[in-house]
Amino acid sequence: MTSTPPAQPPAPERRPPGGPVLQDSVTEAIATAFFEELASTGYARLSLEAVAKRAGAGKAAIYRRWPSKLEMTVALATAVAVDAPVPADTGTLRGDVLAFLTEIADALRRPLPSRIIPDLLAEGARNPELQQALFTAVRDTRRSKATRMLDQAIERGELPANTDRELALDLLAGPLYWRLAVLHIPTAPDYLNRLTDKLLAAIAA
Repeated sequence: MTSTPPAQPPAPERRPPGGPVLQDSVTEAIATAFFEELASTGYARLSLEAVAKRAGAGKAAIYRRWPSKLEMTVALATAVAVDAPVPADTGTLRGDVLAFLTEIADALRRPLPSRIIPDLLAEGARNPELQQALFTAVRDTRRSKATRMLDQAIERGELPANTDRELALDLLAGPLYWRLAVLHIPTAPDYLNRLTDKLLAAIAA
């Protein structure tokens, strides 16, 4: 019988240079409240006062962590993008693409992401500063992870070395996002398998 591992000590509280201790539990509560408020009201109408109220914290607690709504949005969206799992290495490109599409579909079917992602994209068209920050922090992070999936297929000899990675990435993300996030059309049980086969044919063409 294996012994029970000792309880881990609590994570040390973070203190910004010259500032007060930032409790992780408060940061997590604010982050959760932020995404809930963002899904409820959209970026344009979101206020830090409403986020603080929903989190059960003071507005000062937000400003100790993020100096503005823009910086808060970028920081928290970036954290989600960075924490997203690297696409699975199943041993085949078809398996990798199917796992990749399944992850995207699962995310877009959740209530919060399905409302937040289209709203931020639309707001980015009106707010160049937000758009550029999100493109750099979120889009580039996610695309770099997906690029690794294509590189693995090239290393295995499933794709030619001159595969157009940029076009392949657009093909991988576009159709499913359009169906679930824009048109809000549900998918049949075999949809992801059929989409995988079509995408593989297009990428390899």
